[in-house]
Amino acid sequence: MRKTAAPALLDAAIVSRLRQAGAVIIGKTNMTEFAFTAIGDNQHFGTPGNAVDASRIPGGSSSGAGVSVGEATSEISIGSDTGGSVRIPASLNGVVGFKPTARRVPLTGAFPLSATLDSIGPLARTVAQCAAADAVMAGEIPTALAQIALRGLRIGIPRGILFEETEGEVTTAFDHYLGKIEQAGTQVADLPIDDLLGEMRAATKRGSIAAMEGAEVHADWLATGASVPVDPHVSGPLSRAAMLPTPVYIRAIRRRAALAAAMDERLASLDVLVLPTTPVMAPTIASMAGDAELRDRIEGLLLRNTQVANQFDLCAISLPMPRTALPAGLMLAARSGHDRRLLRIAAEIESLLGS
Repeated sequence: MRKTAAPALLDAAIVSRLRQAGAVIIGKTNMTEFAFTAIGDNQHFGTPGNAVDASRIPGGSSSGAGVSVGEATSEISIGSDTGGSVRIPASLNGVVGFKPTARRVPLTGAFPLSATLDSIGPLARTVAQCAAADAVMAGEIPTALAQIALRGLRIGIPRGILFEETEGEVTTAFDHYLGKIEQAGTQVADLPIDDLLGEMRAATKRGSIAAMEGAEVHADWLATGASVPVDPHVSGPLSRAAMLPTPVYIRAIRRRAALAAAMDERLASLDVLVLPTTPVMAPTIASMAGDAELRDRIEGLLLRNTQVANQFDLCAISLPMPRTALPAGLMLAARSGHDRRLLRIAAEIESLLGS
């Protein structure tokens, strides 16, 4: 739809910072339209096949970013993450994906979806590469991650809703690697958060914050009707959100702030939450195209765990769990602003998991 739009006159802030630091920008990767869906498909420019099996979905919205790193056509890719759009393709393509705390990295020059939830993060082969890219984009001088002892770290496992409908192989891998983390001397304990998840679900029942804020971004073309050539999986939710009255949005934002504060308090006694990034591995592209009900179900599952970090204003990273038939991710999440500490912990766990 934007192919006739005027070219940008300036690089995005993050691109300028990356170039100044010596990064070589080699191109743009495919993604879902306007960064809105988790499957990774694109009806206009094609769906990039998964890096491990091209017949399978790449995950989205930063689909090509995950595939590019997974197949080694780039060393680092940059994606936006509003509900998991960096970590979902990282999980499904077997790479590392980091979602920083919102507002850590400037959004200037990045096409918006949700001003409240958007964040920009790197996908790479290693935590160290992600940490270097994140530091540059955040305006910091990149330095090596200082080692941190795993022994004594407090690990919370949010069992409950976020572990339901998880594929058997993902569960088996998660339990195995969680065991290795525990053997390293960490203190592992269940941390119930289903009450907060339920309250957030109730607060956004009529419309998600991403859809409501996205409807404002796209208000002009949404008003023109169905003739606009936009993927219906994108235009449909945005159109419905555009019809909601303003008080619905304001109440959702206000409630979200209160729930984020409650989550921060809940996590104060922990160093990190650990859970599967996605409860399922990548299904085939063909199965998604031929079964709308299955597509909706898979999309909901792909977003379920990752969106918690955006909704509750956390930072989070997905690490590959080695030796599964298809890629699957282990997600670590930490309190808002604890990005560098999270990356240090992730680097130690990455070393523990092996390659």
